[in-house]
Amino acid sequence: MTIQPTEPLAPAWGWKVPGAGRAVHVSAGTEYQATTSQVCGLYPFTAGSGTPTAGTPIGRHQLWGETVCLDPLAWLRAGLTTNPGVFVLGQPGVGKSALVKRLVTGAVAFGTRVLVLGDTKPDYSRLVEHLGGQLIRIGRGLDRINPLDAGPLGAVLRQLSGPDAEALRWEVRSRRLSLLLALCTLVRQSRISNAEEVILGRAVDLLDERAGGRREPTVTDVLAVIEEGNDTLRSAARTDTPEAYRERVADLVFSLDLLCTGSLAGVFDGATTKPIDLDAPAVSVDISAVGAAGDSLLTAAMLCTWSYGFGVVDAAAALADLRLGPRRSYMGVMDELWRALRGAPGLVEHADALTRLNRAKGMSSVMVTHSLADLDSLATEQDCAKARGFVDRSAITIMGGLPPRELARVHEITPLTGPEQQLVASWSAPESYQPGTRHPGRGRYLIKTGQRLGIPVELSLVGQERELYDTDQAIRQEVQPNHNATETPEALTPVAGNSVSGWRGGTDGR
Repeated sequence: MTIQPTEPLAPAWGWKVPGAGRAVHVSAGTEYQATTSQVCGLYPFTAGSGTPTAGTPIGRHQLWGETVCLDPLAWLRAGLTTNPGVFVLGQPGVGKSALVKRLVTGAVAFGTRVLVLGDTKPDYSRLVEHLGGQLIRIGRGLDRINPLDAGPLGAVLRQLSGPDAEALRWEVRSRRLSLLLALCTLVRQSRISNAEEVILGRAVDLLDERAGGRREPTVTDVLAVIEEGNDTLRSAARTDTPEAYRERVADLVFSLDLLCTGSLAGVFDGATTKPIDLDAPAVSVDISAVGAAGDSLLTAAMLCTWSYGFGVVDAAAALADLRLGPRRSYMGVMDELWRALRGAPGLVEHADALTRLNRAKGMSSVMVTHSLADLDSLATEQDCAKARGFVDRSAITIMGGLPPRELARVHEITPLTGPEQQLVASWSAPESYQPGTRHPGRGRYLIKTGQRLGIPVELSLVGQERELYDTDQAIRQEVQPNHNATETPEALTPVAGNSVSGWRGGTDGR
């Protein structure tokens, strides 16, 4: 039974008759902002989000639309994290690079220097050029990096004296020897012996003494001085005759020769042609040109780039300590991490030594890979364990779309609740085969820090970002029709939008 009201209900703005209180316009109510403890009695239905406001705006919270900001150094300064490491995991195509590029753009805007240490595709070159940064292209006939180049550290060393100079000199020596050992390990596919390490170290010392700090030694110089085999090196090799010395260094000579004349020839066997500019707002070292030569060359390029880049950060810190330069903060981007680590046994130790002290250097690091399985496919179990330590030491873990089996492995390192795992898994694959639909994981990420609940965020590209962050331009190139054919097929053009998820006929899809 329906009960009819005795009096008609008033319209929202009142009756439209004289004297009935008709309102032409109803203004919005006054908004008040206060803590939940103050307003809980007046309005008990509040739900706080707690999303960080420190750093670069990277998107909106997927549940209540609030802006989410992220910057590893800003979060460290605000006490939200204990270290400035970021580890990004996600399937190919879900937008990992777009998120990192947003972080890069924001870092440059806040005055943080960005170092893209080994761009393999390249993904970051256009953005760095747009931001007014420096682009270095490594490859045969292009730019070249000397693995033994101290870079800006050498310039700082020449301005020091006394104990400070001696300490920095040992640091430069350690870096040179560490990278040289890593490269020899790479070409040999096995570890360098203790005797060979002693000989290499003494050869580097001899070259440094002869040059007197006036020039940087090269791999070719190291090979020449070892083949020369003077009394100092024979003593270091614990041999009494030239014949015994040559037998002791035979394998080492071939390893160094491969660096100069093998597949790596023309890239790492000479002086650095384009040093990193300390004053550039961003630097991208593009190593895509060496990728076609095989994994060994690519791994060598990444190792040299990492060592040179972290040396730049150390040099900037040393200059600031001497009050010869400003105190600066840096962000290092290490994309396609797994490609460098799988090159040969023991390379993980070199990367681990470079990145372990980032907090003390005022540098944040962003490591990007597809899956933890990439880190489990390394040469030895010791390497796998050290590689998983990268995730442990990263205070911030960002996950794009991942399948359930991958999330179970992530859960062993970074605790995930059941709903969090279900959310990230729901982004891993589209629900249908319908062409033109947007991938559910495109631009969606879950940010985890410690034991806190994750922050689900969705990134939307704005303005020039759609072009600068696009990594699928080669796929979207329009197929030109064959005008010489008697019957011209319809040209295929991509579906408009940020993601490449389908194709349609015609010429108006762009």
